[in-house]
Amino acid sequence: MSLRRTLTLLSATVLTAAVGLSLPSAQADPAQLFEYAVDAPSTEHQQQLLQKFDVLEDRDGNTLYVLGNRSTATELGRAGFTPTVHRELKPITGAKPSTRLVPGAPQPADPIDETFYGGYHTVNAHYAHLDKVAKEHPELATPVVYGKSYLKTKNPAAGYDLRAICLTKKQTGDCALNPNSAKPRFVMDTQIHARELGAGDMSWRYLDHLVNGYGKDAAITTLLDTTEVWLIPIVNPDGVDYVQQGGANMGQRKNRDAENGSCAGATVGIDLNRNWGFKWGQGGSSSSPCNDGYMGPRADSEPETQAMQKLYTQLFPVKGNDGTAAVGDVRGLAFSIHSTMGAHMFPPGWDTSNGPDFGPLNRIAGKMASYTGYKYGPIGKTIYVATGSTLDWAYGKLGVAGFVTELKSCGSFNPPYSCQAGDWAANLPTFMYLASVAAHPYQQ
Repeated sequence: MSLRRTLTLLSATVLTAAVGLSLPSAQADPAQLFEYAVDAPSTEHQQQLLQKFDVLEDRDGNTLYVLGNRSTATELGRAGFTPTVHRELKPITGAKPSTRLVPGAPQPADPIDETFYGGYHTVNAHYAHLDKVAKEHPELATPVVYGKSYLKTKNPAAGYDLRAICLTKKQTGDCALNPNSAKPRFVMDTQIHARELGAGDMSWRYLDHLVNGYGKDAAITTLLDTTEVWLIPIVNPDGVDYVQQGGANMGQRKNRDAENGSCAGATVGIDLNRNWGFKWGQGGSSSSPCNDGYMGPRADSEPETQAMQKLYTQLFPVKGNDGTAAVGDVRGLAFSIHSTMGAHMFPPGWDTSNGPDFGPLNRIAGKMASYTGYKYGPIGKTIYVATGSTLDWAYGKLGVAGFVTELKSCGSFNPPYSCQAGDWAANLPTFMYLASVAAHPYQQ
């Protein structure tokens, strides 16, 4: 999702600690980025902002936060808002890793060691990590290719496979693409929004924590003996590949589908967390192709969305009821990680109600918050209404309990890599807890 404390295309380098500052001067660099604080007291105001601007997924009372350049302040004023500069940001610089966006680009001798911005793992490194774990722990790990990225559907040399890994102490039939599994399933996905670097790092660390702890740690051993843990470390590899190149590319949120509108740079693409067909286009997304919340030309338009939906229906039985009533004792749990609000949330995101399964879902989120100190509650109530998301689809269509964690990430999409140790320590207990209740989430 998004941020507030600093955004970066964006290092969390704050040029001016500027809460309440007046608007940028006429002499400000047109490319300079600002985080604007905007008062949005009603749902109508919030939806107006979401339709036209890059609204960051955090709020403070009635205040929402908008990312933009100097001209964005003028556009906000014309739309009837009174913005003030909350943060002034500058792009990150640094060496660029090799990239699949240029066919034939050189690859490192050891892809698993490839990093950018001080330690974050590239797409190549994440995929090499999956292969390494599967090779070293064949009794626990099963890698799966579940689809192709948008760019790979157009040019295999310039895109990526979509990859996941299943972890469990294998018995006959485990990790099969069959919704009627013997064990309950916990599915964790990260970096559907490319610029949220800390999310992908949590997948890397959790994978190592589980395979290295099996047979040594009682909780890990029990979990993998009884549950299938599925990890999707990079939902949006084309977008992450673009982010890896640094500079203004660090602002890429969406995939790299450039077929809609006349967009350029990090404004290209479709928000994969607004593209899912359940309640698609019913608020909290944009119909403007260059907006960071662009929902796409139609529901489920993107290869990444279609592939992940197919995977979900292969992992979970269809027991949803369109969010109209409690689903009962449905097994399985879906979990997404974003940044940087510092919150644990659950459906519905399509409206501001508590939803029909508020009791058990809120108790689970409250338990997570007891470890982290984050805020918690329904998505639509805690941030704002946002439709077309992964978790709303999983809950509404399949009946699967879903949760999203917004990491704090030191208040930035891409903070110094050293920040990840704090997020990991705070959130590891929540990962273990969520996976442990996948058998009966609605009975908590």
